[in-house]
Amino acid sequence: MARLNKTLSAVVLPALLAGFLGGCATTTADPKTGLYAKPLGGAPATANPTPYSAALTCLGDRADPVRRPRIAVGALSDLTGKRDFATGAKLTQGAGLFALTAFSRAGFPLVERSDLVISDAERAYAQAHMLSDNPSDPADPERYRAVFAGEIAGSDYYLSGGLTELNYNIRSSGVDAAIGATEAKGLKGALTRSTYVISVAADLRLIRTRSQEIVAVASYQKEIVGRETKPGVFDFADGVVIDISGGKSALEPLQLGVRTVIERAVYDFAAQLYAQSPTACLAGLPGPGPVSIPAQSPPRSPGPATARPYDGPFLDKRTWTASGRAASGTTGAADDRGGL
Repeated sequence: MARLNKTLSAVVLPALLAGFLGGCATTTADPKTGLYAKPLGGAPATANPTPYSAALTCLGDRADPVRRPRIAVGALSDLTGKRDFATGAKLTQGAGLFALTAFSRAGFPLVERSDLVISDAERAYAQAHMLSDNPSDPADPERYRAVFAGEIAGSDYYLSGGLTELNYNIRSSGVDAAIGATEAKGLKGALTRSTYVISVAADLRLIRTRSQEIVAVASYQKEIVGRETKPGVFDFADGVVIDISGGKSALEPLQLGVRTVIERAVYDFAAQLYAQSPTACLAGLPGPGPVSIPAQSPPRSPGPATARPYDGPFLDKRTWTASGRAASGTTGAADDRGGL
């Protein structure tokens, strides 16, 4: 045992010291990279889908290329009130960006309503004849950008709502086991394993821009699971304490859960706007009613920009072109005061 004690002192302590010193950051930059420390990792950027991303794309592929109203996204605020003094908000503050991505995956034309700083500044410059698309040609007497009425695209619907729930530890379970010799200096072991579940929820609404009518509402929640395992061994060896422990933990990404909830709600809105079955593209995914995909016909070409009436479940019957804009003529009793 005395020899073991000396061996541990001669091998373990220098190794610990070397590891400690090696972990200290150097104050001399690498002459090749200019860095004090090489960043860890190196994983490439990858796509960030949810289980409903493919379903949104499926709806866009199945929808009529003409019947696609413009969508804007309003403020999707974090209304949970869950914040930490040290780390700030618990949930993402970019839920509106998640919704824009979801509508884009479903093939809707989008209009910007959140970040208008640049467009407003350039419009003001253009109105003052200070903005040019050809500033390098001073010989052009009218090189300033012209401003015309009706240049800004309007939205037909916009999304609003917020993140409304963040529930901690709605369910947890675990086991804590220990085994070892009865004598004080005998070998002992322990194992701890736990599982816990939290949940997030969002309440969203789709609003007709012109009339401010709420035409659809969706409320979804998602549970998020976490697991943790910690084994350990404890022993004495001739006065030397040996305490070895390890562990492994994993938590489903919380913000990806928020994205999943939003994409599920946007799927409902997209299916209704496209007049598609709510289960049309949900095969193998959780959803209302039986899950099935009807037989799909060959994809249609958009063809020429001919006027066709939009007869979706929410929009009044107006004439729409393949670009998604309302034509000058109308059908039926609808006019410019209609409920788009």
